[in-house]
Amino acid sequence: MKVIRDPIHGYIELDPLTLSIIDSPQMQRLRRLSQLGLSNLVYPGANHSRFEHSLGVMHLATMLTGKIDSVTDEEKEELRVAALLHDVGHGPYSHVTENLTKLYTRQHHEDVYEILKKGELGEILSDNGLNPANIEDHIQGKTDLGKILNSEIDVDRMDYLVRDSHYTGVAFGLVDHVRLINEMKFYENNLVVNAGGVKAAESLLVSRFLMHPSVYYHHVSRIAETMFTRAVDDLIQKKSLNPFELRKIDDSGLLEMIRNDDGYAGELAHRLDNRKLYKRALYVGFDEVGKGVLKHRKNIKRVEAEIASEVGIDAESVLIDIPRDPEIAEMKALVKINNKMLRLDEASHVVSTLEQAHRDNWKMGVYTPKEHREAVGKAAKNFFEVKRTTKQFRLTEIEE
Repeated sequence: MKVIRDPIHGYIELDPLTLSIIDSPQMQRLRRLSQLGLSNLVYPGANHSRFEHSLGVMHLATMLTGKIDSVTDEEKEELRVAALLHDVGHGPYSHVTENLTKLYTRQHHEDVYEILKKGELGEILSDNGLNPANIEDHIQGKTDLGKILNSEIDVDRMDYLVRDSHYTGVAFGLVDHVRLINEMKFYENNLVVNAGGVKAAESLLVSRFLMHPSVYYHHVSRIAETMFTRAVDDLIQKKSLNPFELRKIDDSGLLEMIRNDDGYAGELAHRLDNRKLYKRALYVGFDEVGKGVLKHRKNIKRVEAEIASEVGIDAESVLIDIPRDPEIAEMKALVKINNKMLRLDEASHVVSTLEQAHRDNWKMGVYTPKEHREAVGKAAKNFFEVKRTTKQFRLTEIEE
């Protein structure tokens, strides 16, 4: 047994099996995938990787299964491996390229069977009697045991909230994950939280609610990631990049491909390298555009072209970012209080009030180079029929 030092959890133990998996090329690639995409343009310390997050999730999964008597040693080993490999299907810059991967390949980052059964990683699993299909089922939360990794309240969320808070320096990711793990158990094939863990569960939801606008949906991150996604899409459209290769390359490999392009993608790479980002021409929430705006998510390029045509500029100078309808899956987590099963939002007044507050955090953005900002903003307001609200719509000249 070996140990490594993790800045979040302290010492993490590694047995021979997990050590051999860690040394596989598929796991080593995760060292070169940013956990938070391009958030380091906002928070310079946000340079942590999917690799260390995977170790953290494995550590927490081991803690949780270790306190559940009904889990066999074989099941513990299988889940420990699944936890270590749960992010092996991510592409460069993690979630930044995920929508493109889904669009062009119909694969989610949790669809890992093909990765697990081939190459060195496949040999390791086979030599240790581990079935790639079972590992994938755990990762996707299809099994009872897999709910530890993928459910309303899981060890994946616990690790990334605390880890992302640490590396960004944003003090919102304070989650008593040790208390929460100690208050979780299986009851009637459901992973539930005991009454004593409700406050810890509340802290997880409040933390995620606060981290959303501050980190995960910070407007500068969204602008940079929209630019990067569009650059990658441009390479795919020009057949300079095979989308099926996205889950095989790392951040630097993809960035170098974009930099070497002599067209639109290369121009965006130059802007990203020098932090010459597009600016917000429009940045509004549901109270100003209504939920009907979500219907445009499938036709974003058409809307960009229409707005650009009205202004008289190239369509490539207008980027629209319409996030999906926000939801807080954790609200549906089950809590056992006085032998009764309740949803977390039924057991906690704090949690029940977060749904609307989370919706208030939602913002759509229309981005453009600084010189077109005013004209694009006016055209975008007209297109989306932005309502006047009691909030005054203001953008500062300097965006940090």
